[in-house]
Amino acid sequence: MAKNQLGVLNALDAARTQWYHFTAIVIAGMGFFTDAYDLFSISLITKLLGRIYYHVEGDPKPGILPPNVAAAVNGVAFCGTFAGQLFFGWLGDKLGRKRVYGLTLILMVVCSIASGISFRKSPNSVMATLCFFRFWLGFGIGGDYPLSATIMSEYANKKTRGAFISAVFAMQGFGILAGGIVALIVSAAFDHAYKAPPYKIDAAGSTVPEADYIWRIILMFGAVPALLTYYWRMKMPETARYTALVARNAKQAAADMSKVLQVELEVEEEKVEKIGTAPSNSFGLFSKEFARRHGLHLVGTTTTWFLLDIAYYSSNLFQKDIFSAIGWLPKPEIMSATHEVYRVAKAQTLIALCGTVPGYWFTVAFIDYIGRFTIQLMGFFFMTVFMFALAIPYHHWRSHHAGFLIMYSLTFFFANFGPNATTFVVPAEIFPARLRSTCHGISAAAGKAGAIVGAFGFLYASQSTDPSKTDKGYKPGIGVKNSLLVLGAINCLGMVCTLLVPESKGKSLEELTGENEDHGNEIQQSSTTPTVPV
Repeated sequence: MAKNQLGVLNALDAARTQWYHFTAIVIAGMGFFTDAYDLFSISLITKLLGRIYYHVEGDPKPGILPPNVAAAVNGVAFCGTFAGQLFFGWLGDKLGRKRVYGLTLILMVVCSIASGISFRKSPNSVMATLCFFRFWLGFGIGGDYPLSATIMSEYANKKTRGAFISAVFAMQGFGILAGGIVALIVSAAFDHAYKAPPYKIDAAGSTVPEADYIWRIILMFGAVPALLTYYWRMKMPETARYTALVARNAKQAAADMSKVLQVELEVEEEKVEKIGTAPSNSFGLFSKEFARRHGLHLVGTTTTWFLLDIAYYSSNLFQKDIFSAIGWLPKPEIMSATHEVYRVAKAQTLIALCGTVPGYWFTVAFIDYIGRFTIQLMGFFFMTVFMFALAIPYHHWRSHHAGFLIMYSLTFFFANFGPNATTFVVPAEIFPARLRSTCHGISAAAGKAGAIVGAFGFLYASQSTDPSKTDKGYKPGIGVKNSLLVLGAINCLGMVCTLLVPESKGKSLEELTGENEDHGNEIQQSSTTPTVPV
């Protein structure tokens, strides 16, 4: 297959690991650092928002966000991300990866800052403004998924491509960790500077006026890492695969990659033209040929990502509620507002350190050795095991917090050393260059549809079956125990859908997609140019 390959693409596939690989990982990865920080930092501040804006005088418990407001605040960014993944995924194939890469970052910076300055007169107006900006923040984040994955896959060599793409995604773990650390620092500083009594001692005094700055600072900090990488994103050249296979500009592809690889690459205009007009490069997304070649693959990548994100985002966004339910967090009425933010951030930071971050980097280390399929199947299997292990003896964990922390951390470990990473990697490898960004965007959007189901569904489902124990404004649900059982069953279904996803380890992108299979003989007869060794 390599004999039929363009010299510039062969050079990329065979290139030894170089500085430009690490540069690309950092530039693309900082986008994911920001994405994760922005998406998951909201879970650190929702209890604080309830205390500040929905306090009821004389109520024995602190204020909480009403059900509809809580659902909107937690889920609106995912709605934006869903739309952004579809739109920017499509745009990345139409205009090129680089041309729209900076736009997503600008959206993220502007909306992160705007989220923190959501000032209005009434509580509902503040929440509406916050939700508006978080939708557009999510829209920008959505674009980062298909563009970053596609750019990294098209820059990488075939030997370590999985590690490079998953390293970009692994920055999400550091983003989640950074959110917890920033919240810890900010809440500790305010807790020290503005002493406040617990709610049950002084309801009004437990939330100092300055606490309103805490959530704003936490949200606005998300703009910092995005700003730091904007210049470097704009300096990245367009990927050779897009330039050669989609834009059909052989001269520009050779020129760009000659600079990146620091070797001379021959311009192969005739070969590029023949590849571009071959039948394997002419069918569209909604054609019978695409359905025949890649239909089941797309079903596999969308269903597995959808199922994974129901479980993953349910567990991640509502950690604080699960911790409260088992008694790991103190009851809110015996804490001040600032101290509650500190305790929630501390718990989530521990989970990130123990399970989330290590899981990502285990994937980076092993994905090109044991393969995407094996890691994904294994991850879904152990997520199922640990969800059931948490749910079945659920009442046991109420008095064994350390054991619960270990089991819960292992769930996140195998999510990230498993389908949370591989569902991101595989769609960037198995679809043709002219449809790669679009198909990754569709797969990722299916994931965010799952996240929306998780964000809205778990919020209501996890409420106690006892009407007297539900949060204010909520109807009885199925309880945390039964919710965890449902999530375990969803992970089990994810194992089944993984069977539709092909293994892509060790193969070139064109070998996986069949983009040069129809014209090999013609090219070999007409081309006398040897492959450039790198």
